[in-house]
Amino acid sequence: MALVHKFLSGTYIFRKCLKPTVASCPILGTRFADYCSSSLQKPVAAPGKNSSQRNTEGDLQGHHQREVALDITSPGEKPEFSFDKAIKDEIKDHCRRLKDDIVNYWRGPEGRPLHEVLMEQAKVVWQFRGKEDLDKWIVTSDKTIGGRSEVFLKMGKNNQSALLYGTLSSEAPKDGESGRSGYCAMISRIPRGPFERKRSYDWSQFNTLYLRVRGDGRPWMVNIREDTDLIQRKNQMYSYFMFTRGGPYWQEVKIPFSKFFFSNQGRIRDAQYQLLLDKISSVGFTLADKVDGPFFLEIDFIGVFTDPAHTEEFAYENSPELNPRLFK
Repeated sequence: MALVHKFLSGTYIFRKCLKPTVASCPILGTRFADYCSSSLQKPVAAPGKNSSQRNTEGDLQGHHQREVALDITSPGEKPEFSFDKAIKDEIKDHCRRLKDDIVNYWRGPEGRPLHEVLMEQAKVVWQFRGKEDLDKWIVTSDKTIGGRSEVFLKMGKNNQSALLYGTLSSEAPKDGESGRSGYCAMISRIPRGPFERKRSYDWSQFNTLYLRVRGDGRPWMVNIREDTDLIQRKNQMYSYFMFTRGGPYWQEVKIPFSKFFFSNQGRIRDAQYQLLLDKISSVGFTLADKVDGPFFLEIDFIGVFTDPAHTEEFAYENSPELNPRLFK
């Protein structure tokens, strides 16, 4: 107790005797003395100094006071933040986007004249020229179920492509539940409109998916999802194979939409259905060839176009629409 009393008494005496002068702080220097004088007491001008010197001291003291104002915040002050203002600004932004959507709807598809859209033969949907283009995609792997595969996405050389790379591992998770593993995927984000409404891509006037890629010789699966809110169809997608050649040269891949087959949870279904091209929500790439090791896939752009030489509507005959007798 005596030690505590001595410590408190010494602190009180030190606080009363402390003077913010240069003489009392020779080690800390003039900057700390001015800092203390500007923050602890009001500066008093010496009568024997000229006006220019007073102006210089006033400027220095004002500068130090501004520094103190930035560094020290009084307990009574509250940060200037308003939830009401933030909510109002967000609502205004969504209303502005909704207005733009309504105007574009009456103007034509995607805000362009109808005749211009109908005459369009090719269209680039995704291209990779900056970080904002990468933000439209997400990557995932079997790590979500306890696997060891890793996948990353970054900009390629000279910011002219996207590089998807990583390591594939088919080692099953040791959780006693999952018996299979070994996949990596890249999926486009679902487009959102005002008030977070889901949007979809309308590719009904095109018949072929067009990609410019460069890979390492591995086979990939190209997946297309329809826009649907039915929980029974959340795992359904349409897929087709994409074989990369490897090497330093780019390759142009053209996949007709009629070739995409219907699958559910990674399994091809007996009954095949045609892809609805006016309700496309996302496109993805999946690697699951059971070959452990590093991989990469470089993508320049992803688009759609109309191939006049392709007249096939649907490539599979086991469809309820084409052969209803098979499903009676």
